[in-house]
Amino acid sequence: MICKTPSDFDRVRAVARMTAEILRQAADAVAPGVTTLEINDLIHGLITARGATPCFLNYRGFPKSACVSINHEVIHGIPAAGRVIQSGDIVSIDVGVHHDHTCGDCATTVAVGGVTPERQRLLDATRRALEAGVAAAVARNRVGDISHAVQTVVESAGCSVVRDFVGHGIGRRLHEDPQVPNFGKPGRGTILRPGHVLCVEPMVNAGACEVRVLDDKWTVVTRDGLPSAHFEHMVLVTEGAPEILTPWRGA
Repeated sequence: MICKTPSDFDRVRAVARMTAEILRQAADAVAPGVTTLEINDLIHGLITARGATPCFLNYRGFPKSACVSINHEVIHGIPAAGRVIQSGDIVSIDVGVHHDHTCGDCATTVAVGGVTPERQRLLDATRRALEAGVAAAVARNRVGDISHAVQTVVESAGCSVVRDFVGHGIGRRLHEDPQVPNFGKPGRGTILRPGHVLCVEPMVNAGACEVRVLDDKWTVVTRDGLPSAHFEHMVLVTEGAPEILTPWRGA
């Protein structure tokens, strides 16, 4: 697990702010009739206009610059011209940016128009779980404290945590140690130290936790067809309160 040094902090903060701003603009563009490919193309243009590159494009073969997942799609939705956003959908957008030898990564789920009470409860629970996970990312806590905080909020809301995919460290590479599960026991796992940068990212299902991967080899969906939500922040562990590196309204 790599501790960033003070000389790294400016680069990490800069790319994180860039990533959060691009995510905000993409979320603002979500509306009925917009395709997920249009969201992808917007994100791609915003990234490259800043002299940066999309982390996800061609990452292990992923064919697009962003992940856009609708309703029962949990993560890794491949944007497509035929995938049209409808009123009542919930749309998860995951953005990764590489700039100045540093990676940024954050995600949110957007409600389109009026959503059902079930979907709104899911969004609220996932957002609260993110807040709880971030609050636990303090020096001398352990990764399991983050995991337990997320799981407790999710399950108290009657939802379930996706167990097949987890959060992670981030820095010069998109995925660094440690893995940050959204379930677990407190007091377990890697000890957090100032300078650690983590992606805390609850992936939460309205129904059961089981998921499957579609034939496109990327899109992860809930097995029961019920909706899923995904929120993600980059967080810097400090001697004091955790520093959210990707703040933006709605996250």
